[in-house]
Amino acid sequence: MGPTYAGNVDKHALVQQIRQQLQTSARVALNAGEDAAAEARFGADASEKRQDARVAIEYSQLAKAQVKRARQAQAALATLESFRPKPLPARARVELGAIVEIEDEDSGEGRTLFIAPVGAGFNLTGPGGDGLLSVITPSSPMGRAVLGRRLGDVVDLTIAGDVREWAITYVG
Repeated sequence: MGPTYAGNVDKHALVQQIRQQLQTSARVALNAGEDAAAEARFGADASEKRQDARVAIEYSQLAKAQVKRARQAQAALATLESFRPKPLPARARVELGAIVEIEDEDSGEGRTLFIAPVGAGFNLTGPGGDGLLSVITPSSPMGRAVLGRRLGDVVDLTIAGDVREWAITYVG
């Protein structure tokens, strides 16, 4: 099983890591959108554009999709501004902002999760670069499974068609 963090994680540092990943995502999407828009406008000479207008349309659609991706990242950043996770007392129920360690009942495989309002799928670095925490949101299958549960509870989750039992071994 992974490391037990037992309250020594600065949750605000985890939020900052999510913020940095979202800022990078927004910046990359905006740059890609600008590049695609420029290619749609200026990427081919007039005769090439007449021969294959489809390429310009595809670049234009790509530019719009990248701008949408950047706006989503910016909206997630705005949501993160009001997110202030707090330490949880012993035997607390899992809630938004919790760090949760789970262990597969059969294989012993362990995972450490950070429940945040945004950033699903991001991996964060634990204290001092030790270990990884996976960001999940309350709307994810794993988030729905663990929310409201406590240390020692077991949750069932179907992964790739296989039902697995996960024991909650830490909540903080």
